[in-house]
Amino acid sequence: MSTIDARLLSILACPQDKGPLYFVADEHMLYNPRLHRSYHVRDGIPVMLINEATTVSEADHQRIMTKIAAEKIAPTFAE
Repeated sequence: MSTIDARLLSILACPQDKGPLYFVADEHMLYNPRLHRSYHVRDGIPVMLINEATTVSEADHQRIMTKIAAEKIAPTFAE
C-alpha cells in the first residue's frame, strides 16, 4: 500500500483547481471529486501532473465517494 508523508499530504492541492484532494491509499491515488480526476501515487510519490491525471466515470466517482465517506477519509486541507 502506498503511503504519503503526513506533512506532504497536508499541503497537497489539485494542480488544476487548487482545491483539496482525498488520499485513497488502497487505490494508490489522490482524488479530486470536483473535477472527477485522480492523480496516481507511485512508491509514495504523488504524480501531480495535470496531463497524467485520469478522469473517472460517474460510476467510479460514486464508488470512490462512497469509499471516502465509509472510511472517513479527510481532505488534504480544509477550504
